[in-house]
Amino acid sequence: MRSSFFAIVIACLLVPLWVSGAWGQDAPPPAKISELVEIISDPEVKAWLERQRSQSAANMASSASIDLHSVGTDMRGRFRSLTDALPQVPGAIRGMGEKIFAEARDGALPPPLLILAGIVLLALSGEWAARRLFRSTGGSASPLVAQAVTQIGPVFVFGLVAAIVFLSFDWPPAFDAVIIHLLAAAVVFRIVLALQVVALAAGSVTQHLHRRILLFAGIVVFGLAAIGVVRAFDVDPNVQRVIAVFGSIILLVVSIEAVLTDPSPQTARSRLFKSLGLILLWVVWASGFFILFWALIYAVVLPKLLPAIDRMARGFAATRWPGDAESSIPTVLLLRGIRAIVIGLAVAWLAAVWQINPRAIGNGSTLFDAIFTGLLKSVIVILIADLGWALAKAAIRRKLATVSATDAPDLGEEAARRARLRTLLPIFQNALAATLLVVTALMVLAELGVEIGPLVAGAGVVGVAIGFGSQTLVKDVISGVFYLMDDAFRVGEYIQSGSYMGTVESFSLRSVRLRHHRGPVFTVPFGELGAVQNMSRDWVIDKFRIRVGFDTDIAKAKKLTKVVGAELLQDEELGPLLLQTVKMKGVEQIGEYGIELSFAFTAKPGNQSMIRRRAYAMIRKAFGDNAINFAQPTVHVGGDDKGDAAAGAHLAQRQRAAAEAQQDPA
Repeated sequence: MRSSFFAIVIACLLVPLWVSGAWGQDAPPPAKISELVEIISDPEVKAWLERQRSQSAANMASSASIDLHSVGTDMRGRFRSLTDALPQVPGAIRGMGEKIFAEARDGALPPPLLILAGIVLLALSGEWAARRLFRSTGGSASPLVAQAVTQIGPVFVFGLVAAIVFLSFDWPPAFDAVIIHLLAAAVVFRIVLALQVVALAAGSVTQHLHRRILLFAGIVVFGLAAIGVVRAFDVDPNVQRVIAVFGSIILLVVSIEAVLTDPSPQTARSRLFKSLGLILLWVVWASGFFILFWALIYAVVLPKLLPAIDRMARGFAATRWPGDAESSIPTVLLLRGIRAIVIGLAVAWLAAVWQINPRAIGNGSTLFDAIFTGLLKSVIVILIADLGWALAKAAIRRKLATVSATDAPDLGEEAARRARLRTLLPIFQNALAATLLVVTALMVLAELGVEIGPLVAGAGVVGVAIGFGSQTLVKDVISGVFYLMDDAFRVGEYIQSGSYMGTVESFSLRSVRLRHHRGPVFTVPFGELGAVQNMSRDWVIDKFRIRVGFDTDIAKAKKLTKVVGAELLQDEELGPLLLQTVKMKGVEQIGEYGIELSFAFTAKPGNQSMIRRRAYAMIRKAFGDNAINFAQPTVHVGGDDKGDAAAGAHLAQRQRAAAEAQQDPA
């Protein structure tokens, strides 16, 4: 990944060379511009230009092919002009030097480079003082934040001091051109150096890449300064192009060297392909195919540049705002904001390179211009929507984390408010996502030239038709809205509706998710809920019965129950959950096996089973220690000895029969 970054660097280096106008036409003198304005103001000339413009637009619209012959002719003419201007470069440089020395001699001034060195020294002195001040005031910050403050903050002081010193004197024209361009290059290079130091501290770049980026940046900014100086001296545009191409060749050589010396493990074939890719990019740029050039550059740059910037921003945010990055608004704003700025600058640069005027859409511009400008505007709309959605989602998650905290006090209205927020915030998040998606899609279509008025009207008609065809779905959605408005249940509450019961886990637009206490999950449409029994609101009264023997002392049992109730109130775990402690209401009924005593207590919802189990154990122990027995069913069996007499008579009868058989041998 690091070696592919050099392809990005060569693109960034060629960008300012192209911006400087070295490849384009130079501006004519003001006198010639005035003459041109007078000629264009003539009515006949205006009419002729209008006819030519209409004919050109018609030809462009009707043309569907590329004239390769014209492309080849333009390329040959461009390279021929460069070769013809090459011998003029030494003379142009000599003429610039003569003008500079003449102004220095007339004004008794030192050379411009010496003056520039003095200004830079003063600016560095101001930066040094500012750095000492920042270090003394940023001692409590994290190391990365302190590094960023001590590196980036003084850079602005450097630029401010340099600007003040430069503007404090009136310079001759040649001196002014040389000093201002080179001074601007020095300030930009100082900014790049500060950012690279911070990136190195954050671990976003390696030492090898750090040195190469500084080398590239130095060549770029001072090469731009040289181009600016050449243009200020009204040098022939072809000579300017020669100088620009020469600077780009130097950058190409340095880029290839960086690829070949990259310490990351790569095969020789990979290094060769990357070097050939850099050469191909340079050929495309030098041939004037700027659209293809920037398409290739953006295909390579953005997938590599955005993760590197994201890692550096995350490293900074982790030290400045530790915690969950997904719910921290400053972190999300930093990460998504930097990403949006980078992509926005890329879009703005494309618009500048292709010279697209957004106001010209619909006023004779070509279809390609209209579509391309719409795409650029759509990217901006998507970036804004993405940033807004990320901030809204972070705020919602942060609020949900607050209201779902386990250590938060669970007291009355505050608990109800938190439960309601846990219920409504996820629904609001889903609704916001759907709204942003629809609005963004409509805005993108509008930027692409689509008339969204009929589309919205058609969508309304289709929506009505779908509503009639899916009445059950509409019923579920509307019922859900009214359930939420009535605050019938919230997330975390236990409800029962018909055969459905369970704890509310989540909502959607049309259904509620219930978790049964034994594990199964019910997904119930709102339209099928009907009357809802909420078992988790405010308080709950739990009643139970205990059966004791008929000989039980009722008054003594009641006193023992009061003792048990007092102990429950003093319990650290159960006491805060009780609103009214356990009390014996009295004799509920007299049964077949004993007396049934009725007990009751009032507690917070969801805790009654735990309190009842503890109360059972404490009452059993208290009653057992005080000789109060629990009633048990018994069976009494009674009767006389008739059965035994019958058995004896039967045995005597058998004995007599046996004796008679012995006396009669026959």
